[in-house]
Amino acid sequence: MSDIRFYHMEKSSLEQVLPSLLSKALQGGHRIIVKGTNEAQIEHLNGHLWSYDAHSFLPHGTVKDGHEQVQPIWLTHENDNPNEAGVLILINGALCEDAAQFSMVCEMLDGRDSDAISAARGRWKIYKEQGHDVTYWQQSEAGKWEKKA
Repeated sequence: MSDIRFYHMEKSSLEQVLPSLLSKALQGGHRIIVKGTNEAQIEHLNGHLWSYDAHSFLPHGTVKDGHEQVQPIWLTHENDNPNEAGVLILINGALCEDAAQFSMVCEMLDGRDSDAISAARGRWKIYKEQGHDVTYWQQSEAGKWEKKA
């Protein structure tokens, strides 16, 4: 079964935390898919990953770039896995249709969105019923991730 992680962002935005999570996954030798809900989100994220730090680079691509099989990080709003990723990161309420095809699924939750938190509770129950290993991570006052459940 898959390792499902819920990341509850309270101190930082997605744009602030995602690059470090992607970097850690790449350092671990993983290929990654970041899935949003629409093309506009993907384009915004693509631009952000190119410009978030002048001294860092996260190799990534979108359908507009092509060469999906060789992209270490694939940004999409589709339900495909063209780079044979083992890690799926869900943003902005995107859903995973088959968590079992990934070794890890990370759901990024905006702590200021009560509807998103409520919906995540429902998905937590479904993942547990499917036999996945589910954990909950929350930001500390210092912005560090702490495992809470």
